[in-house]
Amino acid sequence: MRVLTLAAALFAATGCSRSEGAGGGNTGSSASDAIREITLSAASIQHGGVRWEPAAARDVAAVLEVPGQLVPNEDSTARLGAPVQARVVAVHVQVGDRVARGRALATLQSPAASAARADYDKALADLNARRSRATYARTARERAERLLAAKAISRQELERTQADDELAKAELAQAEAESTRTRSALSQLGLSPGSDAMVIRAPLTGVVFGRDAVPGAVLEAGAPLVSVSNPSTLWLDIAATDRAASGLKVGGRVRFAVPAFPADTFSARLVSVGGALDPETRTVPVRALVQNTGNRLRAQMFTTVWLEGIEGGSATSIAVPESAVMLLDERPVVFVAHPGADGTARFERRDVETGGAVGGLVRILRGVTAGELVVTEGAFALKSEFSSSKMPE
Repeated sequence: MRVLTLAAALFAATGCSRSEGAGGGNTGSSASDAIREITLSAASIQHGGVRWEPAAARDVAAVLEVPGQLVPNEDSTARLGAPVQARVVAVHVQVGDRVARGRALATLQSPAASAARADYDKALADLNARRSRATYARTARERAERLLAAKAISRQELERTQADDELAKAELAQAEAESTRTRSALSQLGLSPGSDAMVIRAPLTGVVFGRDAVPGAVLEAGAPLVSVSNPSTLWLDIAATDRAASGLKVGGRVRFAVPAFPADTFSARLVSVGGALDPETRTVPVRALVQNTGNRLRAQMFTTVWLEGIEGGSATSIAVPESAVMLLDERPVVFVAHPGADGTARFERRDVETGGAVGGLVRILRGVTAGELVVTEGAFALKSEFSSSKMPE
C-alpha cells in the first residue's frame, strides 16, 4: 500500500508540468497519447536557446507538388546480355554486390565460342605463313637487284621478283586484317586466352541491381544476364502537368523528398523537359540528374517533387523558417509558445501539414494560424524534451 501511495503521488506531481492531448485528455491511440505540452523554466529556456516569433502570412513563390521516381542513370548503367546462344555455366555476383571494372560477372559456354577460337587459330597460322612468304619475297627481290647490277640476270627476272614481293605484301596485309577480326571476335565473346569459356565482365564500377542469369539455363543471343549501375548519380523522372512544365527550364533546380528520409530534402538539376504530353497520363515527362552523395538514395524510390517558379506568381500563406519544423513521431511538427509572466513558458506540440519550402521558409498549409508564437530557434532542444517525456504504456 505504501508503494502504491508513493507511485500515485509521483504520477500526480509529474502531471503538473506535462499534459497529454491538446486539451489534456486521453484520446486512446498511441499517437494521441504522446505528450502534447511541456513547461520550461526561464533558465531552461535560456540554456536551450529557445526563441519564438509570431507566425505571419507571407508572399512565397507558388510551389506545385507532383510525384516522381528515382531510376538508374542509363548513362552510367550497363545491361549485359548473352553475345550468342549459350549455356550459363556460373554466375559470380549477387544483386547488391559492388563490383569493379573488369570483374567477372558470369561464365558461358557456346559452340560459337569454339568456332571463334578455331577461326582465330587458323588466322594466326595463316598470318605466320604469309609473314614467311613476304620475308622470302623481299629477300629474293633484293638479291635480284644485286645480280642485275652485276649484269648476272635479265631485267625481266628482276621484275618477276618485284611482282612476287608486292603480292606477298598484299597477302600479308590481308592475313593481318583477318587475324585482327578474329581476335576482336574473341574479345567480344569474352574468351580468355587458351579457353573456350566466355567470361562476361563488368564494363564499369558500380552495383549489381539486376541478375537474370541462372546457372544451367540456355539463353538466346541478347538475353539479359546482369545489370550494373554506378549509383553516384541517379535520374529523377517527374510526371509534370502542362502548366508546371511550362515554367521549367533545362539547368534549373528542383527539390524532392523520399519516404525513407522524411526529414531531409534533396536537390536535382533538370536535364530534359519533354516537348509533348504523354498520351496515357496527359503529363509532360521531365528528367533531372541527382548527385547521390553517400549513396543514400536508391533506384525505384518514389518521391514527392516540389516545382517552383510555375505560372501563377506567388501565393500568400503562413510560412515559418525551416528550423522551426521538426520531425517527431514521423510527423512534421512545430512548437507553439505560451509565455508566462514569470519567465516560464508552456510549449505546445502542434502537428502541421507542410507545403514546399522556398528561400528557407516552409509553407504551413494547416496547423498554425497567423499571430501564434512559433519557436524558430532551439526547436531541436524542445524536440529532445518531448521525446524524453514520452510515457510508457
